[in-house]
Amino acid sequence: MWQAEVRVDLDAIRANVAHLAAGTSAEVMAVVKSDGYGHGMVASARAALDGGATWLGVASMTEAITLREHGLTAPILAWLIVPGLPLHDAVAADIDLSVATLGLLDEVIVAAERAERVARVHLKIDTGMTRGGATPEEWPVLLEAAAKAQSDGLIDVVGIWSHFSCADTPGHPSVDAQLAAFHTGLEVAGRFGVTPRYRHIANSAALLTRPDTHFDLVRPGIAIYGLSPMGGRVDGLRPAMTARARVMIAKRVPAGSGVSYGHTYITPAESTIAVVPIGYADGVPRHGSNGGPVLIGGQVRPIAGRVCMDQFMVDCGDDPVQAGDTVTLFGPGDDGEPTVEDWADAVGTISWEILARFGSARVPRVFDGLRPEAGV
Repeated sequence: MWQAEVRVDLDAIRANVAHLAAGTSAEVMAVVKSDGYGHGMVASARAALDGGATWLGVASMTEAITLREHGLTAPILAWLIVPGLPLHDAVAADIDLSVATLGLLDEVIVAAERAERVARVHLKIDTGMTRGGATPEEWPVLLEAAAKAQSDGLIDVVGIWSHFSCADTPGHPSVDAQLAAFHTGLEVAGRFGVTPRYRHIANSAALLTRPDTHFDLVRPGIAIYGLSPMGGRVDGLRPAMTARARVMIAKRVPAGSGVSYGHTYITPAESTIAVVPIGYADGVPRHGSNGGPVLIGGQVRPIAGRVCMDQFMVDCGDDPVQAGDTVTLFGPGDDGEPTVEDWADAVGTISWEILARFGSARVPRVFDGLRPEAGV
């Protein structure tokens, strides 16, 4: 018996990746950072590889090493590297590292010497997102140093990459501007003799809408979990996560009853209040107070009052809701339940954040479609 759970449909992830891979001639890097966007990093990575991905992408070196420790041998790129990390561990584990500064390049070279193996790097250029990556002014200097290190046999420049800021807004002028800047960056790299096997800039949105951005490798994230970065649904993609809990108490209360902290919700009539034992410590956004939609008793109703750390309440009116009934926060929408997009709209955020919130130790993650030989 369960109290609350997050169900992950691994077959959906497999099918989503297969669908995405069929739409491009580039290789697919499945992005499984942030614990697989809340879906479970290791299980999601295995499912993505089953579906046709040939690369895995993560934010941190720790995530990459965790994948290696679970026996995953596919190429892995880690891209958030602060100074002073034990990079030799990553080099020894054959993990590709993103490099955007001379300082980090120097650390990677030292790590390669310590690990006694060539370090695999992807040089990142900032094409206009103003986040990670070398600026156009810094780019030639970084290329010159990387070309020398590669000539010395210390590094292998496996890739050059960047990231779009507005690809989820089709037609946004920044997409063409960033693509042009990326082409320029590649041309400059060629003048330094740096011609990597992999050039990559396309995220989920660019993969779905801009085939001219695919190059040699694409990096879908949210799309492999079945969601569109542009909102709505994409044919061929199926949401993989369902979050649900069970009613703990169903009580009749009179009209005028204040519900939860601050009494921000007052019952307009005599009604049944369902108490659901899952809260913001488990991933339910507190901004879902007085509005987050759930399916309960066959109807979609809003949360009543403030979401608490461990629980929330729903005003069920005169519906015959009772303790033990299932409350679905979101899922694929097959049975009329809210979707992740519904929750994102209700709380003023994006579906990525809703998914990434879930996965608390108190809410077990249950995998459907888990293959017997695969551990998580």
